[in-house]
Amino acid sequence: MTTTPAPNRTTNTTTTGTGTPTDASTGTAPAAGVAPTPTTNTNAGTNTAGTGTGRAGTGKAGTGTATNTGTGKAGTGTGTTTGSGSSTATGTATGSGTATGTGTSTGTTGSASASGTGAAASGTGATTTAPRTPPRTTGTGTRTATAAAITAATATATAGTEHATAPHPTGDLAVRHLKVAVIGAGISGLGTAIGLLKAGIDDFLVFERATDLGGTWRDNTYPGCACDVQAHLYSYSFARNPDWKSTFATQAEVHAYLKDCATRHGVDPHLRYDHELLDATWNDTHHHWDIRTKHGRYTAQALITGTGYLSDPAIPNIPGLDTFTGTVFHSSRWNHDHDLTGRDVAVIGTGASAIQFVPAIQPDVNRLDLYQRTPPWVAAKPDKPNTPRHTWMLRHLPGYQRFRRTFNKHGREIVAFFMSRPSRTTGMKNMAAGHLKKSVTDPTLRARLTPDYTVGCKRLLFSNTWYPAIQQPNVDIVSDTITHIGPTHITTTDGTTRHIDTIILATGFTATDRPVAHLIHGRNGHTLADTWNRDGMTAHRGTTIHGFPNLFMLLGPNTTLGHSSQTVMIEAQITYILAALKTLHTHHLTTLDVHPHAQTTYNNTLQNRLKNTVWNTGGCTSWYTDTKGNNPSIWPTYTWRFRHQTRTFDLTNYQTTTHTNHTPNP
Repeated sequence: MTTTPAPNRTTNTTTTGTGTPTDASTGTAPAAGVAPTPTTNTNAGTNTAGTGTGRAGTGKAGTGTATNTGTGKAGTGTGTTTGSGSSTATGTATGSGTATGTGTSTGTTGSASASGTGAAASGTGATTTAPRTPPRTTGTGTRTATAAAITAATATATAGTEHATAPHPTGDLAVRHLKVAVIGAGISGLGTAIGLLKAGIDDFLVFERATDLGGTWRDNTYPGCACDVQAHLYSYSFARNPDWKSTFATQAEVHAYLKDCATRHGVDPHLRYDHELLDATWNDTHHHWDIRTKHGRYTAQALITGTGYLSDPAIPNIPGLDTFTGTVFHSSRWNHDHDLTGRDVAVIGTGASAIQFVPAIQPDVNRLDLYQRTPPWVAAKPDKPNTPRHTWMLRHLPGYQRFRRTFNKHGREIVAFFMSRPSRTTGMKNMAAGHLKKSVTDPTLRARLTPDYTVGCKRLLFSNTWYPAIQQPNVDIVSDTITHIGPTHITTTDGTTRHIDTIILATGFTATDRPVAHLIHGRNGHTLADTWNRDGMTAHRGTTIHGFPNLFMLLGPNTTLGHSSQTVMIEAQITYILAALKTLHTHHLTTLDVHPHAQTTYNNTLQNRLKNTVWNTGGCTSWYTDTKGNNPSIWPTYTWRFRHQTRTFDLTNYQTTTHTNHTPNP
């Protein structure tokens, strides 16, 4: 089968006929930096006996209007209209007859629109639509329109005119066909983009819904935000950074690192900001993905999602939250314009974000009510500044930084062994309990802060400032369940009402209900979310899903780590995806769709490994599990096993189609 890809530029079309065209054209030029919208040009006109000359007009800056009318007995008419934006229209009419034209130009700063109605010549004519310019109509006379802004157009013709609609413009050329489309410019999407370029694939774009790259490290700007994995390991193995300021990098450092990686590795030209994904639908006729973003349409042979699982905040369903008249925001959407000094603040949740921002804001607020459903296990954070000597070694001693990263990566694997059985976590529990005992001397408070589940069942947190902060006089730990939120207060099950003016939600993310899954339609037309709701949230190698050909998901089901750095899993998946793309090319395939049996077998193996682990039997309810009690999140064993499984592409586990075969091969 031969599939014709969607064009990446408008097509030259010429239609010639005989008749009497009429002319009425309308064109709009967009403001700078704004994707243009389609414009329509309809050409039709009549010349009668006589000749004449029309006069030119120019619109003013800001907003201007020019009307041009010429009637006479000369043989040529010419008119030019220019607005203060970037729109210029020039028309020339030649013929034996009377020519009359009117035009209006409106210009504003950075934009202009022009519309006009005028005479064209009767007789044999041809309409030509050329790339990047509005249509040109040629007959006994000639009329040409030229716009500085590139717009798509529609030309209409009857008996000598044509009707042709150009694709929706996007800032790139309309309906551009790509080899690969990547969704998300976080650590997953950027790593994939760098991998594609290293593999010699440059026909790709990265679509990012925000106006900057970085993903979770762009969004989470709350005070105190930092990584809890050592910086040497929480970075790309192919882009090591000797300039980390301390053992654990801050949010600002990680964000700057990702931006530097994008620039150094040539990813910037492939980034498309403010291009939120609206829909991606598999086209089973042409074997590609039809992609619709906020600013246009694309097609792609392969679709890669790098949206992660910590990208969309979870907002709790608490009665009355929408009636609160004070300021409320989620920790991942921090309101920096809201000064917390002297405020009465309620923090709902005691997860990883709260552990970091509560100590940062506690000294400034008047009162802080900390609503704790279940206390977390918190261990000491072995963070220290990098000395000048250490930094010099990282920069100049060959292999030293690679050794530090590799040592840390393999050293963390022992934690996976501990978490494989609750009985093996005694040492980790003693470490966290010892930190609690040392930090909190009041036995009553210490009891309230001691979790009743096995360490590791929920994410183990690290902080040296959490316990000191929550023991301050202006902090009240509330363990009773919230029953209602009013305009200025929160009420709990014990009947207590606490008045506050600010609510900060530290309630995590929609990790087991991926928002992107609601936007992706597979071979049967169902969304990925519908498929997962019906069959369970599963994937083969955490990356591919049956019924969704040529879709690759970074940080897909069961790739979350409870013991090491996600960059290890991301890089392993990138290796697997690049091998899949190479397979498509070398075997002249059009689709790869994982066998349902292979996906089921893989998932059954994972769930069997999870059965007796801390994550499934540790006595807690965590964001790792879904509403049905399944665990579609955690990778339950060593990372080296995942890296081994993904180092080559297992083609035998996939159904394929080729250029000459439209039926999937078993």
